[in-house]
Amino acid sequence: MFWITGDTHGDWISRLRKESFPEQKVLTRDDYVCIAGDFGIWDNSREENYKLDWLEERNFTTLFVEGNHSNYDILDNVPVKMWNGGKVQFIRPHVIHLMRGQIYNINGKKIFTFGGASSHDISAGILEPDDPKFKLKKWIADPYKMFRVNHLSWWSRELPNDGEMEEGIHNLEENDNIVDFIITHCTSTSMQDKISDGFFEADKLTDYFDDIRKKTSFSCWIFGHYHDNLKVTERDICLFEQIVKLF
Repeated sequence: MFWITGDTHGDWISRLRKESFPEQKVLTRDDYVCIAGDFGIWDNSREENYKLDWLEERNFTTLFVEGNHSNYDILDNVPVKMWNGGKVQFIRPHVIHLMRGQIYNINGKKIFTFGGASSHDISAGILEPDDPKFKLKKWIADPYKMFRVNHLSWWSRELPNDGEMEEGIHNLEENDNIVDFIITHCTSTSMQDKISDGFFEADKLTDYFDDIRKKTSFSCWIFGHYHDNLKVTERDICLFEQIVKLF
């Protein structure tokens, strides 16, 4: 079985404990629970590692794509291996990062994955750690100042590079542009506009997803990022707290 949910932001215990997800009682290591971005790799702290160890002890295998709230300094230093036809990073033996532009064969289904998204909580800018503004407690405490700090709470790698985007197109073409499912963090520009009435600005990744949408045959596209549980179309599903069975 393959279950999927939205952003967890490192709070895996609340989302995936038995009380919240009782269906796990019948799952095995050959069953999967996937997080559609903002999984929660953040600071390599003792608390974070405790939670990752807790997740590793579950009787299912956890999969995730990255989001815009991911520490890419950590992720980019994890070895890359092949798994079920695509590139992955093993955070734990049964906690697996599904990388950008990959196609996996899981239980007879082809799944295309592509993590990442633009941060929208940065209207006050991206500060450097040594920026004088960062040291002003009054400025930081201002609830109307929406900012992040480079390599501490924001990473430019939240958006893909050209190589990752080209690899995604290549892998889709190698599969005749036919997959069963697409799992991303943000969605395409056209679907994003349906959700937000233009509140979220388009970027190179959402436009890229529109190109993929036009060229690719798929049954269902599942994404997170927008902190809502919403059926946008018959085959476009936005998830946040809900955990749903995909197949």
